[in-house]
Amino acid sequence: MATIHLATLTPGKLELLQAWVPAQPWAAGLDTSALEQVGAYRFDDPAGEVGTETFLLRAGDTVLHVPVTYRAEPLDGAGLVGVTEHSVLGTRYVHDGPTDPVYAAALAAALLMGSPQAELEYQTPGGPEVREPTARVHTDGALGTVVPAVGPVTTTTEGTTTLLRADGQELVLLRVLGGAEEGAVAGPVLRGTWSGQDEPVLLALAR
Repeated sequence: MATIHLATLTPGKLELLQAWVPAQPWAAGLDTSALEQVGAYRFDDPAGEVGTETFLLRAGDTVLHVPVTYRAEPLDGAGLVGVTEHSVLGTRYVHDGPTDPVYAAALAAALLMGSPQAELEYQTPGGPEVREPTARVHTDGALGTVVPAVGPVTTTTEGTTTLLRADGQELVLLRVLGGAEEGAVAGPVLRGTWSGQDEPVLLALAR
């Protein structure tokens, strides 16, 4: 269960991403002038310290897949998306998800163990309130294996995908959805749906 505070963020999440995404190599050649959020989903951090959220952003006719993490302090070696002020939690450092070991561990757990996405519990003045995520993800072909603790992560961007390597594991994150990888994979895969996208779309895979 991911606990969400009803809060004001300055700058907002989408504002940070609108400034950061256009400069990323996997977004080259795309119209990123007016990014629009079409959905999002989260994974749990078992330690409860790091927030993870993955955004689905429309860029023209293309949907981008953009995971981030939220930390109270900057993480050495991780890609920094930006810094925001959270009206409840204070300063939050927003990192590029694949460069953060907590996100890598969550993605590995989803792909290899079939761990589900986090359900969302909002803290409201009337008490906790569970809400439906704006995107749903599921794993096909999970191996059921125990995921070891994930140490430092090495990331390599190849075209519109990012390869995560950590402790012998190789995970492939699609940054631009609906490309040549769709339909040409074997093994554990993560797929997702969101409003207007009823057919599951490939998001990530393990190899």
